Amino acid sequence: MSNDLFAPRVPAEVANRRPLADRLRPQSIAEVTGQEHLTGEDGVLRRMIESGSLGSMIFWGPPGTGKTTVARLLSGEAGLAFEQISAIFSGVADLKKVFESARLRRMDGRQTLLFVDEIHRFNRAQQDSFLPVMEDGTVILVGATTENPSFELNAALLSRARVLTFKSHDDESLGELLTRAEATEQKPLPLTPEARVSLLRMADGDGRAVLTLAEEVWRAARQGETFDTEGLTRIVQRRAPVYDKAQDGHYNLISALHKSVRGSDPDAALYYLARMFDAGEDPLYLGRRLVRMAVEDIGLADPQALVICNAAKDAYDYLGSPEGELALAQACVYLATAPKSNAVYTAFKAATVAAKQNGSLLPPKHILNAPTKLMKDEGYNEGYRYDHDEPDAFSGQDYFPEKMGRQTFYDPPERGFERDIRKRLEWWSKLRKERNQR
Repeated sequence: MSNDLFAPRVPAEVANRRPLADRLRPQSIAEVTGQEHLTGEDGVLRRMIESGSLGSMIFWGPPGTGKTTVARLLSGEAGLAFEQISAIFSGVADLKKVFESARLRRMDGRQTLLFVDEIHRFNRAQQDSFLPVMEDGTVILVGATTENPSFELNAALLSRARVLTFKSHDDESLGELLTRAEATEQKPLPLTPEARVSLLRMADGDGRAVLTLAEEVWRAARQGETFDTEGLTRIVQRRAPVYDKAQDGHYNLISALHKSVRGSDPDAALYYLARMFDAGEDPLYLGRRLVRMAVEDIGLADPQALVICNAAKDAYDYLGSPEGELALAQACVYLATAPKSNAVYTAFKAATVAAKQNGSLLPPKHILNAPTKLMKDEGYNEGYRYDHDEPDAFSGQDYFPEKMGRQTFYDPPERGFERDIRKRLEWWSKLRKERNQR
């Protein structure tokens, strides 16, 4: 006998009820919230609709910011046929079918807006397949991606489409979504003011997520019950979501950390470091980035910076998590409070360019060894002066290839330890001029 006979009966109106996020989808561009820079009165999308001319676009932004909804609304307001595919589930055969349908519609005088979700998942050849149908007007392509288009999409595709950035919802727009949800459900969320703020944080800028969380709260609440922050966390079993280390959140936070260190702000640097720890970032990755900051932004202004960062990385290896995280935090604060110099960094880049441009030039013969009689007869090592035998252990010889002449790549600033290095270089420059005039 089937167990279905004993299953509880679910009223049809409940079983067929659509999720709150689906029921609250905007019905016009004007109803879209959180993307006013695109959909507001002066937004680029509103201007496109008013002009009666849409071009191909790439929608770039985090999940839950309305990319799919806006694409569908655009097709409706512009009177275009709407086709939607996902790069996750579609292949070349699916693309051919969609393109053929679009061609048939065009013959009947109607253009197609083709929305491609997760377009970055298509490989380079698949991305190239869009080019002909974009160029001849068969489709207006609207691709959606959470990844940086500059890295994930073909240059040829990007040259034919305008990239529009969708922003994460802020607390104001998320709050507006909750207000709409309460009006639709005709009841307030059973949350204290503090718990309501916590729920917004849990959504992490995702409009779909905030509505899903609201539904969970309504389902869990008993008659007359109101949840505080602790109760909310217990009910939804969720904290603020961590970023995907393969996506932009990872790069945004490491960029913020690096720039906070470079900007000598230890408090901001510690905040971003703590956020990355909290998000589950690999601590050894953070250790490597701190080492990079030491050599790029502090350099010889404080030579100890590199030593301390390597020591912090070794300390983490020795202590593990969470105890070893303090060593990385200490290195982070040291870097942020150290004198800053990118003189070695810029000097090395300049020297690299010079090396590529003059890579065929031989060093001057006087600094080359002469291990054979032939090389000695050719003048190798002739005239070389051993610096340790010279006054001040400095000969003042020229070491660049003769056709290049002397070059200056390293220009230390008057900061930190490099102040002393600069004095030393100025002293040697003075001696070089004196000794080469003799």
